[in-house]
Amino acid sequence: MRINNNNQNNVSMKGFLNNKYLLKGLEKISEHGATFTAVTSFALSVAGRPLAIAMTPKVEKENKQYAIGSSLSSAVIKLGIVEAIALPVENFVKKIDENPLKYLTAESIKKYSPKSGSLKNSASYRLATQLLKLGTGFVSAIPKSMLTIALLPIVMDKMFNLKPMPKEEEVVEPLKDLNFTAKGDGMFGALVKKILNNNKFQDFVLKNSGQEKNIAFHMSAATDSLLTATYAYTTAKSQKIKENRKDTLIYNNAIATFITIAGGYLFNSLISNKTDRFLQKFSEINKGNPKLPKYIEGLNIVRPAIIFATIYYGLLPMLSLYYAERLDKFVSKECK
Repeated sequence: MRINNNNQNNVSMKGFLNNKYLLKGLEKISEHGATFTAVTSFALSVAGRPLAIAMTPKVEKENKQYAIGSSLSSAVIKLGIVEAIALPVENFVKKIDENPLKYLTAESIKKYSPKSGSLKNSASYRLATQLLKLGTGFVSAIPKSMLTIALLPIVMDKMFNLKPMPKEEEVVEPLKDLNFTAKGDGMFGALVKKILNNNKFQDFVLKNSGQEKNIAFHMSAATDSLLTATYAYTTAKSQKIKENRKDTLIYNNAIATFITIAGGYLFNSLISNKTDRFLQKFSEINKGNPKLPKYIEGLNIVRPAIIFATIYYGLLPMLSLYYAERLDKFVSKECK
């Protein structure tokens, strides 16, 4: 009976891991990793996180409202930035995947895939394109935080009728000189081609090609760290957020980011062996499929997204807001 049950489980697992809809989804995620992360973040930021914040006990109502407003503002801005920056980069990388000779030099192709001359199975090339696609989140972290803080007073006014009197008029236009209308092989395409054909970038990728599995983790952590630092600075400088709510907002964001990153890496290390076994089984079941590298890339993007989302949008909003308010009161008392 045990043998039969094992056989049934193996058949069931095989039917799931090579399901055409699952594989198609993983392929799309591999091509649009930044978009997948932003859409996931948006869905949870406008639903799960505000609900968790609202349920936090022993926290002042207005601090909850500011935390909810910050979550909603961040979600809207992040999705908008992705549509403006990440999508053009992702789409252009897909063009290179389909016709590398048109966009990359012969020397670059040979360097990324010295054995076969084909990029589809090259770990170095996949790492290079992941860095470019996921890197859009990092390079846009500063304008995202600035725009989030600029949008926050509007959200607070419309949702909670909280409209603080600013000390003076302040106009925040962090993106006024940037043009996000480039299409096709325009500004984004030229930049992607220049980076992929750059010798120093290629040397870096080749040196770190073994990090392909964890690059999404590292990029997410780096992006969140830069977002938090910029968010704290912009919040402190804002003249349209109530002074007595700024510190709690900053502490809340910093605590949440620290616990999310530390917890994410800890949890990932704990399940590392199971993850490797799962990827090995997935590879065996889909052996011979020419798109297997793309599916693996998709799984490597999904993994940190799920881990960080579980931590950041679950119980953490309650813990971080609760202790942020306590820390704010403690610091205020000690500084008197």
